[in-house]
Amino acid sequence: MDTKIRGYETVQVHRFHRDISENEMDYIVQEYPVALIYNGISHAVMMATPSDLEVFAKGFSLSEGILHSLNELYSLDISQTELGIQVDMTVSSRAFMALKEHRRIMVGRTGCGLCGVESLKQLYANLPVVNTTVSSIWLNQIPNAIAQLKVRQKISELTGGAHAAAWVVKGKIVALFEDVGRHNALDKLLGYLAEQKLNVADGFVVMTSRASYELIRKCAQYNIGLLATISAPTTMAIEMAKQLNLTLASFCRGDSFVLYTE
Repeated sequence: MDTKIRGYETVQVHRFHRDISENEMDYIVQEYPVALIYNGISHAVMMATPSDLEVFAKGFSLSEGILHSLNELYSLDISQTELGIQVDMTVSSRAFMALKEHRRIMVGRTGCGLCGVESLKQLYANLPVVNTTVSSIWLNQIPNAIAQLKVRQKISELTGGAHAAAWVVKGKIVALFEDVGRHNALDKLLGYLAEQKLNVADGFVVMTSRASYELIRKCAQYNIGLLATISAPTTMAIEMAKQLNLTLASFCRGDSFVLYTE
């Protein structure tokens, strides 16, 4: 891996403010094409910030239902090419056969349509119902968790261009990952939770983004009971959260938030 891949780069800019202009260096969040390859077959190319790619690949594989557990992941190798970054994974025969049978690639992300979905029924297929019990104490911990976000976001502090996904236990952020894509940041966090074998019943997820449906799907796939986001939810996110028994809190700012599902 290139040592320059660290989540951000510096570029020369010409900054203007009223009648004053200056030449200076600025920090920009990195965005690279990352190809996720299973048993030699490319499944998806994600535009992502190339930090923490090992947990990103693990989290993506779990949250998209490709792997049932990390026991089905036999090897993972990351390499950089002229065109981007490749993550080559060797997975179990069960996971690979299921992947080949359902090679619609993936449900499209917000902003690109529902790429590859052949029918409306397919959008709601195989959605797991969350059975993690959400403690009422967690809701009271949301403002404190939100207050901790800014000082933990190193890439965003430099660039202003990264989303963050954080794991909160007893009101404290114990892990945080950043990425130019909100769903990528969440996958990095989920991969970390799986890698460390942390109990999802002990905490909840806080994110700096809006709550769109793919975040609900990913949290539900990993049995996360509570998702709290700084920005607004979408109608699809609220509907999916209700169907999947996931507690959704949004507009989490300062000491207030809006609870959309319970």
